[in-house]
Amino acid sequence: MKDALQGILVIELGTVLTAPLAGMMLADLGARVIKVEHPEGGDPFRRHAGKLYSPHFAAYNRNKESIQLDLQSESGKADLTKLIQRADVLLDNFRAGVLPRLGFSDEVLKKLNPRLVHCSITGFGAEGPYKDRPCYDAVALAISGLASQKLDPENPVLNGPSLSDNITGMYAAYGILGALHGRERTGEGARVEVNMLEASIAFSPEGFSQFTRLGVTPTPMSRVAISQSYAFRCADDRLLAIHLSSVEKFWLAFVNALAHPELLEDERFKTPALRTQHYALISELVSQIFAQHPYAEWEKRLTQADVPFAPVKSVPEVMQDPQVQQLQPFYTIQHPEHGELTAIHRPVKIGGQRGPSELAAPVLGEHSAAIRQEFALS
Repeated sequence: MKDALQGILVIELGTVLTAPLAGMMLADLGARVIKVEHPEGGDPFRRHAGKLYSPHFAAYNRNKESIQLDLQSESGKADLTKLIQRADVLLDNFRAGVLPRLGFSDEVLKKLNPRLVHCSITGFGAEGPYKDRPCYDAVALAISGLASQKLDPENPVLNGPSLSDNITGMYAAYGILGALHGRERTGEGARVEVNMLEASIAFSPEGFSQFTRLGVTPTPMSRVAISQSYAFRCADDRLLAIHLSSVEKFWLAFVNALAHPELLEDERFKTPALRTQHYALISELVSQIFAQHPYAEWEKRLTQADVPFAPVKSVPEVMQDPQVQQLQPFYTIQHPEHGELTAIHRPVKIGGQRGPSELAAPVLGEHSAAIRQEFALS
């Protein structure tokens, strides 16, 4: 079961992030993924740090093969046709209408390969007033409502890793797996459509439920107030995060760890609903308490009280964390041109095993000659 998708051939026409992530997830499950790239520069993600092999590209393209094809040329289209005829999955994140303009409409694809699962990832879908607009992570975050639940309106700074891109790639892989399973019953392929706007909306259902059921428009503080999530700075400047949820025992344990029993007697904090209402006040009061002791003291107290907490760790600190080292999510791959590379296992075990993780992200056109020979391409 570690090679759950062994025997599945995926042709990826993917650039930057959404389709490459979906393709990598399928590759991590054992599928063979051939990444089709333009002869001049390939995937634009390659160029983020020069030499056509950026860490950004390497992070999203392990376990793949690379072939260079110019899809604007007749020979490139003929070669792609041969690949599609042998493929189980075709994956692209072109804008709506691009693939049909290249000569690969749904009708053509079905004639070429009736068993093909074609996953099309777009920014806004194939129809509607925004269908021709360009879309990237920040655009999808903004228009889906996710940004309004993350940004401080007084200091609107976008930060952190790509969310909408990653979310969309995951939903694409999810849809492809469902279509492949359905093909086992019907013998027929299917078109899978995923767009960044819908995927981002689906990733945050709670806010829309709050609005439609309660008439409450979520803000960046809505969820953290309900979940009683906090971040505090200790006396030695270390940051830690607390998540008390609505479970009463955690509030009691938290106050016990603080050694400030008067908080239990405060009528404003008697119930979860009241603590949600007075979230900002609790944060202000408790921040002053945390500033009195270094992190080591708080780690001891919170651990003994069984409070859900963690230090806010940087990327280097994460890699040295004892629990992370126990889980062993990181591994190294030797690349003949770029040396030792660090990669991340798929975070899913099947039958107790992680699956195949052998190939570093390919250099541009690394497998062109072998693939051309195997598939009798021009």
